[in-house]
Amino acid sequence: MSERFTAQELMVAAAAREIRDGDLVFVGMRLPVLAYGVARNTHAPNARALFELGLLRDRPADAFLGTMGDPPNVAGSLWATGTSSTMALMAQGDVNLGFIGGAEVDRFGNLNTSYIGSPARPQLKLPGSGGGADIAILSQRWVTLMSHEPRRLVERVSYVTSPGHGDGSPGWRRRHGLLGGGPAAIVTTLAVLRFPPQGGEAYLGSVHPGVEVAQVQAATGWRLEVSEECAATPEPSREELAQIRRLDPGGFWTRRSR
Repeated sequence: MSERFTAQELMVAAAAREIRDGDLVFVGMRLPVLAYGVARNTHAPNARALFELGLLRDRPADAFLGTMGDPPNVAGSLWATGTSSTMALMAQGDVNLGFIGGAEVDRFGNLNTSYIGSPARPQLKLPGSGGGADIAILSQRWVTLMSHEPRRLVERVSYVTSPGHGDGSPGWRRRHGLLGGGPAAIVTTLAVLRFPPQGGEAYLGSVHPGVEVAQVQAATGWRLEVSEECAATPEPSREELAQIRRLDPGGFWTRRSR
């Protein structure tokens, strides 16, 4: 990775590009909140941000956010309501893009935030859904960001907390009554994985600068197919980096030293 930016800054820029102008984005925290700010102040000036605790914004907060409930996020919000109201917007199909975190993701985009191992004797207990399943089921499309490691990108998740494309068969989501379109991309520290428009198995869409395809495949827990159009992930532009560093001046979320 270039010394000019961190892997996390590149992830933010790549995630920001998933946001389209006019999108209502279910943001969450950490890197996605930076991605919204970058998109809103560059290519998507009409994108709005929806936060799980009940906030709707049409611009990023004016100061660093450690949590979504920090005063700078409340000040200037369009709507300060409750979780049930924000979830109602999603249930109506109004959320264009959702960001979801996870401990594991499998080749069909199913996410696990429940436990690692067997249900009877789990090796590790995780926080649970926390709204992730709602985002996965109801948003028109969603994206997850995570570190690219074999223990995280697995052949099959220990538990499906947030459904992606299920078993990968055509029409799986529709057959199971899932209203949203499912995962669009997995943005990692090494690459961007994408999914066919009709759903199915993730494939390698781009590799980050300085990363080899073989390196990505070796760090993936299944036989990762490579798109014919696979290329290098575009580096963050000067404008994107400026926005990232304005929103995260100390590099807290992007792991950039002062």
